Amino acid sequence: MSDTHNSQNAHGDHGFETVAIHAGNTADPLTGAVVPPIYQVSTYKQDGVGGLRGGYEYSRSANPTRTALEENLAALEGGRRGLAFASGLAAEDCLLRTLLSPGDHVVIPNDAYGGTFRLFAKVVSRWGVEWSVADTSDPASVRAALTPKTKVIWVETPSNPLLGITDIAAVAQVARDAGARLVVDNTFASPYLQQPLALGADVVVHSLTKYMGGHSDVVGGALIVADPALGDELAYHQNAMGAVAGPMDAWLVLRGIKTLPVRMDRHSENATKVADMLSRHARVTRVLYPGLPEHPGHEIAAKQMKAFGGMVSFQVEGGEKAAVAVCDRAKLFTLGESLGGVESLIEHPGRMTHASVAGSALEVPADLVRLSVGIESADDLLADLQQALG
Repeated sequence: MSDTHNSQNAHGDHGFETVAIHAGNTADPLTGAVVPPIYQVSTYKQDGVGGLRGGYEYSRSANPTRTALEENLAALEGGRRGLAFASGLAAEDCLLRTLLSPGDHVVIPNDAYGGTFRLFAKVVSRWGVEWSVADTSDPASVRAALTPKTKVIWVETPSNPLLGITDIAAVAQVARDAGARLVVDNTFASPYLQQPLALGADVVVHSLTKYMGGHSDVVGGALIVADPALGDELAYHQNAMGAVAGPMDAWLVLRGIKTLPVRMDRHSENATKVADMLSRHARVTRVLYPGLPEHPGHEIAAKQMKAFGGMVSFQVEGGEKAAVAVCDRAKLFTLGESLGGVESLIEHPGRMTHASVAGSALEVPADLVRLSVGIESADDLLADLQQALG
């Protein structure tokens, strides 16, 4: 894979692993605690009327634990500002209401998280924002979907659940030519594997619930931007709308991020072994994993990612009934929604995470199974999948 993803390019003299542990994590000035305290507080004593102590007045506007996380997120993505939200969809909602007005247009991918599609199709569209679908793995398809009113191009790479790859730099050029902003959902990759801002994106979106938290014990979201002025606009809307990360949630994500590099290395290693096994299994008709040389986005993924991540999808012979049966027979892979935790999960996207896209241009194959490959023993994971496939 390309050496252009050297974390020092975005983080000065320190490597990514060092930044993950130390950015935003200054020792507590009162006690010297090496971990930022959980400031479980709603309001703050002011030094006279209008005299904010350290910039804090009310925890919807700012909280020291959340500030620590936001500084960490900005450093990891090489951005100028990070903002932490109550969920990934809360972050997306704030972003869209900040960037868009009635009559504006958005290009969305033909493969995306079902909740993101629902936000566009059922919520944002109700106040006059239009959207079109494009195959974002093809920059020409994105360009063809543009209109004079396009303000945002939305990308997931790798995508959910079909693991499609978009050339971020190429689509960033399309966005610049059109005067639109490029938003990249970096949830599947994490900033350890991929840094979209360095490739020309304007905004990075994360569901912090997934790999950033990493332990299936917190829900959160984030926006990281390259433009400080846009960061100020987003912060205004975040405060005005209020969907902020609570201090305990911010603390849990900050703790999870400290081990992000070592977890992502293991996720990627295990997923590669799982994809290799599945590609040789007689009952599997197709494996979707960008680490496989036959994946159509393999070369681009190798160029813009450090490794290929922990998500693997595959299709099985026998259709929907067979795919559901595989999910039901799995034992070590837990049947459940979400992804990115240390434990392995299995799901049927058509009936679970992507039920909201049924009947749309984003509808997923009925015979598709999605895996979030954890950091358990790879041999145990392979054995469980083999018995589940029968």
